[in-house]
Amino acid sequence: MNLCRKATVLCHPVTMKSKYSQYYNWSLIRSYYAHAKNMTTQEMNEHIESKKQLTTLHIVIVILCTFIVLENLLVLVAVCRNKKFHSAMFFFIGNLAFSDLLAGSAYIANIFLSGSRTFKLAPVQWFIREGTAFIALAASVFSLLAIAIERYIAITKVKVYGSTKTCRMFLLIGACWVTSILLGGLPIIGWNCINNLPECSAVLPLYSKKYILFVVSIFSLILLSIVILYVRIYLIVRSSHQEATNSQAYFLLKTVTIVLGVFIMCWLPAFTILLLDSSCNIQLCPILSKADIFFSIATLNSALNPVIYTLRSKDMRKEFLRVLCCWGVLQSGRPSERCLVPLKSSSSLEHCTNKHEHQTTPIMQDCTTCV
Repeated sequence: MNLCRKATVLCHPVTMKSKYSQYYNWSLIRSYYAHAKNMTTQEMNEHIESKKQLTTLHIVIVILCTFIVLENLLVLVAVCRNKKFHSAMFFFIGNLAFSDLLAGSAYIANIFLSGSRTFKLAPVQWFIREGTAFIALAASVFSLLAIAIERYIAITKVKVYGSTKTCRMFLLIGACWVTSILLGGLPIIGWNCINNLPECSAVLPLYSKKYILFVVSIFSLILLSIVILYVRIYLIVRSSHQEATNSQAYFLLKTVTIVLGVFIMCWLPAFTILLLDSSCNIQLCPILSKADIFFSIATLNSALNPVIYTLRSKDMRKEFLRVLCCWGVLQSGRPSERCLVPLKSSSSLEHCTNKHEHQTTPIMQDCTTCV
């Protein structure tokens, strides 16, 4: 029966040409989707017809992504317009916000280019659509790792805000984007399943299952690295007998728990569905057809990152209110020129940044809440 179905699906087989020449074969996506979803030609036509309208889930995702774009734009504006935030840690937070903003924008574009519009794309356009989303989401994950690395170095090394901070900051940010672009661009470079149907993913039918497994492995290693770094940070702070009080240790533990908990909750379902996709077909694992739901949960991480990494800073909260006041979103009853008055630092993060600019002893001995 399956052989008959596949024979019907591939009644117009894709001519075996070079892989890259197939990038502009407009009929290839329909054939590969039909194979990945185990559908006949008639079933595929009905599927395409049913996908012409946006679903309620898609509308909710678009609204969520619009919120992600706006809140992360607010973070970027706050960091750029106030010179008090022109320090290493806030630049890392700004980089995280920028990657999350791109993730939200890419997912909106993905929604409006999906459904029935998917089958009007050439493979090269499909690779760009999916690759952009992968790059943006990978950059968000790598930014979390870069922040963990910077915080670990800051708490364990002396003179962490000395002359080498700018070089290290740009190296980490640059490595974040280079790695993300490379990871997301591997399929369009050639690591895909064109001309090799048995290797095709059920969730992303032009992607190789081996590539999917590779991505899941990389993200899992990143998660493990972040866990190890923050556990090390917490152990170092707990072992300090200077000013690391119980309340400060509790504050650090709470922050680390929130960061790791949100990361795991948002990404674990997506990792699970991708791992399942790399080892199972859609006949045996029908849940693969609901992959959009799992990717939507992962997108929540981009919405929650600004809350975790910036709203715990009192200065950032104040700057948010000032920006919203200047944009007319909030009315405080104060003159508009007050929006340009410099802030007086009250944030533990900013306080530590300034206090230890010429530090000669480890930060952990004087301030643990900056972590």
